[in-house]
Amino acid sequence: MLKLFTKGFWDVVARIILRNKIAILLSIVAITVLFITQWNHMRFTYTEANLLPDDHEVNIVYTDFLNIFGEEGNLVVLGVKDSSLFTVEHLNAWNKLSEAFKSLDEVEAVVSIKDLKKLVKNTEEERFELEPFITDSIHTNRQLDSLQEDLFQKYPFYDNFLFNKNTKTIRTAIYLRKDIVNTAARKDFVFDALLPKVEAFEKATNLDVRISGMPYVRTLNAQNIVDEIGKFIALALGVTSLIFFLFFRSFRATFISLLVVCIGVMWTFGIIGFLQYELTVLTALIPPLIIVIGIPNCIFLINKYQHEVKLHGNKVRSLQRVITKVGNATLMTNVTTASGFATFMLTESTLLKEFGVVASLSILSIFILCLLIIPIIYTFLPFPKDRHLEHLNKRWIGGFVNWMERMVKERRITIYITSIVLLIASMIGIYQIKISGSLIEDMSKEAEFFQDIRFFEEEFNGIMPVEILVDTKRKKGVMKLATLKRMNELEELILEIPELSRPISVVSLVKYSKQAYYNGNPKYYQLPTSQENSFILSYAKNSSSNLNLLSNFVDSTGQYARITTFMKDIGTDKMEDIEEDLQTKINKLFPEEKYHVTITGKALVFQKGTKYLVKNLAISLSLAILLISLFMAYMFRSFRMIVVSLVPNLLPLVITAGLMGYLGVPIKPSTILVFSIAFGISVDDTIHFLAKYRQELQANHWKIRKSVYGALRETGVSMFYTSIVLFFGFLVFTFSSFGGTVALGALVSATLLFAMLSNLLLLPSLLLSLERNIANKEVLKEPSINIIPDEDEDEDDDENQTETNKNP
Repeated sequence: MLKLFTKGFWDVVARIILRNKIAILLSIVAITVLFITQWNHMRFTYTEANLLPDDHEVNIVYTDFLNIFGEEGNLVVLGVKDSSLFTVEHLNAWNKLSEAFKSLDEVEAVVSIKDLKKLVKNTEEERFELEPFITDSIHTNRQLDSLQEDLFQKYPFYDNFLFNKNTKTIRTAIYLRKDIVNTAARKDFVFDALLPKVEAFEKATNLDVRISGMPYVRTLNAQNIVDEIGKFIALALGVTSLIFFLFFRSFRATFISLLVVCIGVMWTFGIIGFLQYELTVLTALIPPLIIVIGIPNCIFLINKYQHEVKLHGNKVRSLQRVITKVGNATLMTNVTTASGFATFMLTESTLLKEFGVVASLSILSIFILCLLIIPIIYTFLPFPKDRHLEHLNKRWIGGFVNWMERMVKERRITIYITSIVLLIASMIGIYQIKISGSLIEDMSKEAEFFQDIRFFEEEFNGIMPVEILVDTKRKKGVMKLATLKRMNELEELILEIPELSRPISVVSLVKYSKQAYYNGNPKYYQLPTSQENSFILSYAKNSSSNLNLLSNFVDSTGQYARITTFMKDIGTDKMEDIEEDLQTKINKLFPEEKYHVTITGKALVFQKGTKYLVKNLAISLSLAILLISLFMAYMFRSFRMIVVSLVPNLLPLVITAGLMGYLGVPIKPSTILVFSIAFGISVDDTIHFLAKYRQELQANHWKIRKSVYGALRETGVSMFYTSIVLFFGFLVFTFSSFGGTVALGALVSATLLFAMLSNLLLLPSLLLSLERNIANKEVLKEPSINIIPDEDEDEDDDENQTETNKNP
């Protein structure tokens, strides 16, 4: 009954499409225009991808820190490593450059060499005062020498913050307003103010200025992603259309396919705008992805149309059959592909949810567009010429199909042994896979800003902030000497870790106060004793100038303190080791009943998010397998067939995972998508093959071998065409400047290639070897959905299409 309903449904769909051509085309145009109006709502994300749920413990800790001290990633740094900087002319120019940023609305504060102040003791008024190192500007070499002596020998408080005394590298710190760090104003500051001023300075002095800091890095990285969207769309269109043309040798068919996928891309951007989602590094991949997935739909539909035209020469009947015969098959394959993406919607990560929603809706949209536009346009076009049908008789394709058939007939044992060897080798490789939670690993290694990151890592041990929040559980508890001593011991451990920079906290300020109390003698840069503490604190309380310094390290109640350090770009394993060492020291130094100390910061949150995604990978992939298995069960009503169909699709995933281990490609947010995407796409070939196989069984009176070879010959060409398009389509992502996108493209391409060979060699081999258990009428019952209508049904259709032919 359902079979008859399905057949009748597609007959109705075909009549509606072919009889309402103009109305449908006008509707597509109207919807496209509507989606274009939604493009204004698209916006690029100005924050790092938060891979964790909002209520995750790590996110809660980070949010608590931000509520107390505000945005921590608001620092932009400029650096120069050049001995010629220490000339009167160049140093004054450097100070003038720094001063120029202070008047900008986006800037909260600027700290440069000229802004450094000595903390000095005023004995008469019993307070500390701040005196500038440079009162106005440098006029003589003597002043310059005195300044260098002060900086590099007398005041350790500023060491490794604004200068590196060993390499004489100088830097300026620009603190952006915390309320604009995650907004479009940050981009305006970088491109309209920061870069022009720095370029003018470099041109005037011939000095090389290095720029870094998370706001700057995030802005340029985001701009690279935006730039690559256009590049990928152009590459995907170029590559897929070229392959399409080489297969069909028809400019007309190629143009129609490009028109369809271009409208699909417009709809994708419209969906993102309509849902008011941000363009992230993941959603930016969807438009070119739609091109790569949409072209195979076009291949199936146009190939079927040309095949039917060649068979009987009736254009209208051919278009009707395109819809009724291929429509159901492409619907099922697009639904399974969309399901692979839709499983991301079930994760608790907002980033993945949005990716899953947009991708699945876009895939279903491109299917609808292909089914409507291609048959309608061909009704207006003249009958295909002989040269348009030549590709149907290509000898080399026949040779490829004959090779597959020969392998399945004569080399099944070789196929099984090869599969088992690959499986074992891949399992070994899987154990070598590492997890990466680096914020900057996927950034372009060739980009100038990435080279600057490495520069600051070498000179100042990193730019990625790690924050330690100390809660003393009582007001003014931070300034207790016992608390300061505990914090100092923790900082000594941080100094011993080469991947972390010198920490900055209230402890450094208290040490600086003691040095000032002893008339600036650097040997007294240390914590005061309990006896000294009362005298020094009395001076500090009388010093209003210190309050601004304290506000960066201690909250207004004196209950909370922060220790800020910066981390190099290191692997997840190393980061976890460092976190464990710090936590062990914290547990030892800070009793739980008196203190609550937490480690947080953007780098740590991102690393935890990556670990969280690995867990979600298993969930989303399992859901994809389950969901697609349910589709197979509904279509074929055979548990054994489900098991047999999953084997050739899971093996390529295992092989790809093994390759990742051997090649050193880590699991990270970009590569984590490979498995669900590849599985959702590769299972389409299995559905086509098994549907045709079942049809062949009925036509050949359950003669298994004849049916397997018939299905192989019939579907092998289409599977080869689509797999080649998908392979090269995903390969365009390897032209990205982002390591993660390169890995994603290469891995999905490789997986789909393995999947094609697996479906064309391993699947038919399994069907032949398990013929008694698989291919019988009890196992292969009447399908719930007849994906490929039987040929006898087509003959009946021909008799009933007279009215449609007269009035399409």
